[in-house]
Amino acid sequence: MDPFRELVQVMATLRGPQGCPWDRQQTHETLKKYLLEETYETLEAIDSGDPAKLCDELGDLLLQIVFHAQLAAEVGEFDIDAVCRGIVAKLYRRHPHVFGGTPVESPDQVVQNWEQLKCQEPANRERTSRLDGVPVALPALARAYAIQKRAARVGFDWENLSGVLEKLAEELQEFLQACHHGQAADRTAEVGDLLFTLVNVCRFIQVQPEEALQQAIHRFIRRFKRMEELAISLQFEWPDLSLAEMDRLWERAKEEVG
Repeated sequence: MDPFRELVQVMATLRGPQGCPWDRQQTHETLKKYLLEETYETLEAIDSGDPAKLCDELGDLLLQIVFHAQLAAEVGEFDIDAVCRGIVAKLYRRHPHVFGGTPVESPDQVVQNWEQLKCQEPANRERTSRLDGVPVALPALARAYAIQKRAARVGFDWENLSGVLEKLAEELQEFLQACHHGQAADRTAEVGDLLFTLVNVCRFIQVQPEEALQQAIHRFIRRFKRMEELAISLQFEWPDLSLAEMDRLWERAKEEVG
């Protein structure tokens, strides 16, 4: 038995009458949080650069897919073979430049063809807007990035980076005004506009905003932990530290850990 078929069989056994009580209790809804967790753990493994960790996390992610397929198979909806057949057919259909006679000249043209082919598929024919189809459950930064890319593909975009930066400065001024004079709803709206425009800046300079923010978080954690270590080594009591002293520790931590 090949490894994939063994995984499918193990999952079926775990869901069977003599299987695991926890596995037998699960539904598509209860598994949603695990699917999300495993996705993010896989992304973290990619960022770590550790092939062994990535291999392990891909296995955990694949388990979630097989688990959902098993639940569907038990009620006669579809099985893992249908999942595989569906994605294989989709890959053939959306790559006519590889499996057909459609020539392409660039990766951008591949993306354009891909979007056109998606719109022709039965599952997507009910879409009424070019922005339909971006998952609502995406993290907000990632969703903003995807929405902006969709709009840009049909020409609704800034001509250059300068235009986006001007818009960013405009949104910053509106945000500052809301901070001083606006209501809570105004501040929320202006923060949203500011973040959305900043995502546009990221798109123009080819930076993934979600990844950039994650890296900033990691840097902050790394520096803050070093601050705590320095405070201990210097025999400082954290509650007694002034903001100026914390700033000095922060600057030293930045120099030491980057």
